[in-house]
Amino acid sequence: MPANYIAEYIIILYYICRIILTPVAMAEKTRYSDEELDEFRQIIMAKLDKARKDYDVLKASITHEDNNDTMDTSPTFKVLEEGATTLSKEEAGRLAQRQLKFIQHLQAALVRIENKTYGICRETGKLISKERLRAVPHATLSMEAKLKQK
Repeated sequence: MPANYIAEYIIILYYICRIILTPVAMAEKTRYSDEELDEFRQIIMAKLDKARKDYDVLKASITHEDNNDTMDTSPTFKVLEEGATTLSKEEAGRLAQRQLKFIQHLQAALVRIENKTYGICRETGKLISKERLRAVPHATLSMEAKLKQK
């Protein structure tokens, strides 16, 4: 066989191997490894602990659990103070509701870690970037899917 035929066969074999092996070698990762999931679990547990403490503080400020005075029962004619107190209780209530929702999202993320589905975008099916999950550990959408929503 002439040398130019051998070169052509080598080139053809190269492209055939490239076509066949590329999907295997370059296959996209479909889920995070157990070590990576463990890292995310630690991040979520730390955020969950802080969120629960913040929620307890907000709840205590609404219910006055730490006070033994007669602030809510004593008659007062200070209308502005009553309005400010009511307004601050309502704001604390809204913050407590948001905090509770955040806690629920973090708990759902822990369930996804246990199911090994954590970090998979619910719209695209692709992995959410590690940077996004470190910043927003309860995220269920990749940035690509999140930007399409807007």
